[in-house]
Amino acid sequence: MSFYGLLWRLLPGPRALKVVEAAILLLAVVAVLFTWVFPLVAPYMPFNDTTVGE
Repeated sequence: MSFYGLLWRLLPGPRALKVVEAAILLLAVVAVLFTWVFPLVAPYMPFNDTTVGE
């Protein structure tokens, strides 16, 4: 059993409503990632550490 199957069964309503609810959940997860998670992790990522320079 996959997570997506479980999520699909837990969402209430007919298929069209489940698609809308799943899209809203996806947008909420993306918003949380961009608002809180990514800014917390950014200082620890080596994106600004360049080895080519003077």
